[in-house]
Amino acid sequence: MKQTHSLSEKLGLFALYFVSVVILIGAAYPIYFVVIASFSDPNALANGKVWFFPQEIFLDGYKKIFEYEPLWTGYRNTIIYTIIGTLVSLCVTIPAAYAMSRRDMMLRNGITIFFTIPMFFGGGMIPTYILMKNLNLIDNPLVLIIPGCFSVYNMIIARTFLQSNIPEALWDAARIDGCGNIRFFFTMVLPLSKAILAVIGLYVAVGIWNSYFDALLYIQSKEYRPLQIALRDILIANSMSMRTGASGQTTGMMQQRLRDLLKYCSIVVSTIPIMCVYPFLQKYFAKGVMIGSIKG
Repeated sequence: MKQTHSLSEKLGLFALYFVSVVILIGAAYPIYFVVIASFSDPNALANGKVWFFPQEIFLDGYKKIFEYEPLWTGYRNTIIYTIIGTLVSLCVTIPAAYAMSRRDMMLRNGITIFFTIPMFFGGGMIPTYILMKNLNLIDNPLVLIIPGCFSVYNMIIARTFLQSNIPEALWDAARIDGCGNIRFFFTMVLPLSKAILAVIGLYVAVGIWNSYFDALLYIQSKEYRPLQIALRDILIANSMSMRTGASGQTTGMMQQRLRDLLKYCSIVVSTIPIMCVYPFLQKYFAKGVMIGSIKG
């Protein structure tokens, strides 16, 4: 039987769809604009002619970026840091979350307080730098992986998910069959936790991929620099060359427009890999976030 809606319900649905479309456009258009702006002529961009489609395809921005050799070194380093850092973070966070989700764990409340304190109080930049130096992590690639591998926030999300989705009866049945905690974790918990693994993995991967300040503080050698530092060097180098090479107001305006174009190209180059990975994790990501946010 066909379901009918009253006029008020139809108006409500229309308002809901309209607001959803407005929010979607507001969130998606800036990303779309950055992409088309990176392919457009800088003069057309400066004159406000770029709205929905690229104007006078202009690829000099991408040519300058891809001709910069340290960019490829930065890409390689960032991919390595992201993959290894995400795996290390999952190997640390998920077992900790499982242990904290067990109601029979000794000193559970005290350990929770111990984990929570660093969320409100930090040592500061200078003491942290001194600590990294004493640990011989300055100019060491591990400084971008080890110190930030554990996040209390991610652990709390994972703990909430495990408490909500791993029933206590399942553990009781496994224990009767002679299953220990370690075997239960690997054979039962992990296969049932794909959603939260995707959520935490994506959180950590995006954070490492966009990491900029830590590399700026601790990494000195060019062969260890990540992508974000390489893109920063491109912008600084072009800014300096444009200042020294500019002669006259017209030339200066053109150089400024080219510099703005480089910024759009840098954003596209740095975000494309993450945007390509996200669709494959989207269903797990949405499910994990909703469960972690509603229950707890």
